[in-house]
Amino acid sequence: MDISSLPDGFRWGVATSAYQIEGAVDADGRTPSIWDTFCKVPGAIDNGDTGDVACDHYRRMPSDVALIKELGLDTYRFSVAWPRVQPHGKGPVNPAGIGFYDRLVDELLAHDIDPWVTLYHWDLPQELEDAGGWPLRDTAYRFADYAMLVFDALSDRVDTWTTLNEPWCSAMLGYAYGAHAPGRREYPAAIAAVHHLLLGHGLATLRMREAAPRKIDIGITINAATAYPASDDPVDIEAARRADGMGRRLYLDPIEFGRYPADVIADLALEGVELPVLQGDLAVISTPIDVLGINYYFSQKFTGYTEDGRTTDDAGLPITRTIPLGKPCTAMNWEIVPEGFTDLLLTITREYPGLPLVITENGSAFHDVPDDHGYVNDQDRIAYFTTHLTAVATAIAQGADIRGYLAWSLLDNFEWSYGYTKRFGLIRVDYETQARIPKASALYLRDLAQRQRGR
Repeated sequence: MDISSLPDGFRWGVATSAYQIEGAVDADGRTPSIWDTFCKVPGAIDNGDTGDVACDHYRRMPSDVALIKELGLDTYRFSVAWPRVQPHGKGPVNPAGIGFYDRLVDELLAHDIDPWVTLYHWDLPQELEDAGGWPLRDTAYRFADYAMLVFDALSDRVDTWTTLNEPWCSAMLGYAYGAHAPGRREYPAAIAAVHHLLLGHGLATLRMREAAPRKIDIGITINAATAYPASDDPVDIEAARRADGMGRRLYLDPIEFGRYPADVIADLALEGVELPVLQGDLAVISTPIDVLGINYYFSQKFTGYTEDGRTTDDAGLPITRTIPLGKPCTAMNWEIVPEGFTDLLLTITREYPGLPLVITENGSAFHDVPDDHGYVNDQDRIAYFTTHLTAVATAIAQGADIRGYLAWSLLDNFEWSYGYTKRFGLIRVDYETQARIPKASALYLRDLAQRQRGR
């Protein structure tokens, strides 16, 4: 299969997130998020970078929308900053904050670009973290209240809504491993956060569905990968099962089937933790969705052995260890595994039949080298897009219902704990001048989208 086989009506777009591009962190009533706080922790972010200015998108939004239009793309997925819309995470909507997104939606529609709203891309109001954060059940209800503030303001013009972006990252990177805000290393709290993130998703979905003025599409976006066993040894197969369970099925099974995977619950019990499920929670979490967003960057291979051949750690728990697939890597040191993309999409299609998919993020960071004019001839990124779009086309040809592809990301931006050291953008940002210069990969995707629509 090749890219030209993608179906008619296929979405072509780009994605961003609020904290990574907006800047203006104290403008118009916005209050701090957990990322504003985390960026002040010594050593938390490369070079001590922050999102205080980022790409200055809050002030440059109209010209950034014009760039999307120039690239001929039809969909823009963006996130809403919770502490901008609802300062302190409680109370009424902030008119100035929601006003920015109101203008953004109008600007997109004026350029015939479909707005796709993501309600949560990791910027929890700091006050809610101070009260306990996502490990606290109340945060799920606070999220649903916030979601309705945005929905009430924009649902007359926005047709597609994502509740959460990558709840695995919010829970595990934020609360188990300490690599992301809020920087906690409390495994039981992380498992509680998993459940409350999903509960928040379900509560918001229920309320938006009830209030919808017309047919709208509501979904959630997960980051997922294919977990390959290192061999056909049952120990390695079990390690891959555990990795897949914690990374993918722990989120999709309750959303689609109203139950957590029994094997994952058993794995968690071995670690002495359990999901804080109350009666009725799973019925809420499994409120039907219309679309599942898939963010894909790499796949991994797993073994159940330590390097010295043991199968359990010092606590007696089974080993789940990644080992290299032997593939080339991006600047993030992520292996490039497009075949894992096809395998993932077909696995989801097989295990959750009838659920439409959209690729809501896919992209790569490389060591971009601009010329004297700031132009980046990023053939490595073009090759990445080519192989991964081909992987999508292959999955569609084998029965996957995939409705679109949104590249990550429109702009070079604040890349979380990496600060500004990693660049994923189709458009280069000179952070000193805020100049935007489309890269070769931007022109490549523009041409692909134009050929698709013109065939």
